[in-house]
Amino acid sequence: MVGRGRPSRATVYQRLDQALGELNQRLGGLPSPKEAQTIWDDIWHQEAHHSTALEGNTLVLREVQALLERGRAVGSKPLREYNEVRGYADAARWVYSQALEPDGWHDGRLVSVTEVRQVHHTAMTPVWDVEPHPDATGSEGPGSFRQHDIRPFSAGMTPPAWPLIPAQVDRWTEDACTTGQRLASGGPLRRPLPEELARLHNDFERVHPFIDGNGRAGRLLLNLILVRLGYPPVIIFKRQRDAYLAAMQRADLGDYGALGELIARAMYDNLNRFIVPNVAGPARLVPLAALVTAEFSLAALRQAAQRGRLDAVQGADGIWRSSRKAVEAYRATRNQRRRRSEGT
Repeated sequence: MVGRGRPSRATVYQRLDQALGELNQRLGGLPSPKEAQTIWDDIWHQEAHHSTALEGNTLVLREVQALLERGRAVGSKPLREYNEVRGYADAARWVYSQALEPDGWHDGRLVSVTEVRQVHHTAMTPVWDVEPHPDATGSEGPGSFRQHDIRPFSAGMTPPAWPLIPAQVDRWTEDACTTGQRLASGGPLRRPLPEELARLHNDFERVHPFIDGNGRAGRLLLNLILVRLGYPPVIIFKRQRDAYLAAMQRADLGDYGALGELIARAMYDNLNRFIVPNVAGPARLVPLAALVTAEFSLAALRQAAQRGRLDAVQGADGIWRSSRKAVEAYRATRNQRRRRSEGT
């Protein structure tokens, strides 16, 4: 049953299709990281924080931002955790740099086996340098496929035997390239776009090609596919961990609906970050994520809204909305308070 105020899956898919059409037809596609640096940087911080938090990293967003922006290890967490975030962020930064037109794909391929290994190597090397996986042999380090079998997961899925890994990763990249070519040419898909993406993501995780870091590598590769197709990257938030894992388990059985919906909602949220500032009038209510600037992070705007300092409303979907006009008013009153404080 769909909760009150929560749109159905079909509605989410429809909204996503409309937003993608608006992005391409009205705005000429996704702006590059250089053209919309503040938005891309905020997504970068959020993804590095939440994707590592899904795997147990305990750095909070403020600590992640300090690490990535100023190179400062704020707090007293284990070195492994800082290196884990740094490695993931480096891999994500490379992924974002691939936000090109389809004809910019390397050798005409959406993703290659070499890039699968490169993404894993970049993300995992910093943490491996201080704390390698205890079960790894010398030939199972970052970027190298596992060479022993993995026990069945708690939900029952059993990854393939290790000698099959190279062929299965090659098959996965071919599948991703075929799907990408259909999308780029406007060809038919076997299921809705978000569910095709869910299938690709789940298929990679089912192969589980590395001894460690498969979840992180899989989410990075999903975003590589997305940005190369001209779509925004997605963020799976740490609060969604249980829903994400449950959706992956359902996908293991061939039901991609729940995972597709989760991906669609994440795509739509990040699409709004790029679209809304370009089409919204100054008084139009938009999600706070669309109002983020170099001066005001999403967390700062949400805090101001919750404290009543920013004129904003929280919808039935739990999302806070405000306007550029309200943010300008908040900035003015904030600066006035600051000047009065400095003058006393």
